[in-house]
Amino acid sequence: MPGIFVRDGDSFEVALKRFKKLVEKAGTLAEVRKREAFDRPPVKRKKKEIEARKNRNKRSSGGRPSRKSY
Repeated sequence: MPGIFVRDGDSFEVALKRFKKLVEKAGTLAEVRKREAFDRPPVKRKKKEIEARKNRNKRSSGGRPSRKSY
């Protein structure tokens, strides 16, 4: 769990903002959301396949849009 040191003269809002930034950077909230609900093994497998397909498509396109042949 990330923690911050509150300096003298820092307001609560500034300290909270720094803490939120650290939590977001560490990925803590994303991990909590991921673990909120239980996914059955077949559902996990399906999600993994879909994600792999998306990544494969991104890599194969090379980042450039394909030319249209008229």
